[in-house]
Amino acid sequence: MRPQIVLFGDSITEQSYRLGGWGAALADTYTRKADILNRGYGGYNTRWALFLLHHLFPLDAPTPPVAVTIFFGANDAALLGRTSERQHVPLEEYKENLQKMIQHFKKCSPSVLVLLITPPPIDEAGRFEYARSLYGDKAMQLPERTNEVAGEYAKQCVELAEELGLPSVNLWSKMQETEGWQRKFLSDGLHLTPDGNAIVYQEVIKVFNETSLSAAKMPADVPHHSIIDGQKPEKAFQLQCPAI
Repeated sequence: MRPQIVLFGDSITEQSYRLGGWGAALADTYTRKADILNRGYGGYNTRWALFLLHHLFPLDAPTPPVAVTIFFGANDAALLGRTSERQHVPLEEYKENLQKMIQHFKKCSPSVLVLLITPPPIDEAGRFEYARSLYGDKAMQLPERTNEVAGEYAKQCVELAEELGLPSVNLWSKMQETEGWQRKFLSDGLHLTPDGNAIVYQEVIKVFNETSLSAAKMPADVPHHSIIDGQKPEKAFQLQCPAI
């Protein structure tokens, strides 16, 4: 069985298998090495995601994941009193929910690598333009998310990772290091462009490469075709596929 790497998050994770997506790039990198499982759920916040844990990741699973990315916060940071307020999760609860997720995955497998990813920055003007393109004059007049509030959630995510000794990707800060990040990395003020996806991939693979999960160091699941003897093919399979 190949090792499994789970991507757990909201729409930014769900969309990561699209053309140019960071999840698709990981799947390509780990071809024949590990299976990348996309468990992204558009619109979900950490409160709702907790209901999925035992359903998606049972404690008695025969093959628990070797690594999990937890990528929530963009919906938790929706503002009260605005159009997306039902997705809002208070800051302290957001941090507590992340910790509950981590605890669950550690119960599944104490050795699992958990990587926390902060929500991305918010381009408020881009969000407004997107809403106008969908709803015209009926679009929201006030932003349902702000970059400042998203930064507060990102800070809590990073702080939790530091408290627990876990790796993290501060996407909120990383993207804003680039001039013009609003258009370069965000398609609608929140979701990612191909360049935005590339940033996530680069930061995630950087963490994985510093551990035993470096794809270059992982064995392939079956022999490469170049070592298979046309006359006695079974020899190539004796070590990696002993049941054959």
